[in-house]
Amino acid sequence: MKYLWLIYLDEQELEAMPAAEMDALNARHLDLNDDLRASGHMVEAEAPEPARTTACIRVRGGKTTVTAGPFTEAKEMVAGFYLLEAEDLEEATRIAARIPSAPLGTIEVRPTRQLVVAGRQT
Repeated sequence: MKYLWLIYLDEQELEAMPAAEMDALNARHLDLNDDLRASGHMVEAEAPEPARTTACIRVRGGKTTVTAGPFTEAKEMVAGFYLLEAEDLEEATRIAARIPSAPLGTIEVRPTRQLVVAGRQT
């Protein structure tokens, strides 16, 4: 089964982090990525640009509106994600605890699902 891990971090804290610390954190993430590929768990992992570069799209009544910036004014924003294969939620949460940035924020572990409609599926 596939699981999505959303990594929530305080972007102001990340931006204030000394370059050497950020490099070390990113290196630990790359090491984890290598381990996850080797174990067969890895599907995909990425880190988005800062939330200030976000565009939110809303379609209401056939009209499209584009708003700059994140959807919410939360302190923690999505700083990255992993899409992994795991046997169950227990394994997915056990692996998520290994994320190097977990001590700095929150990791949301969410099972994914396939959409099935009239015989079509994702």
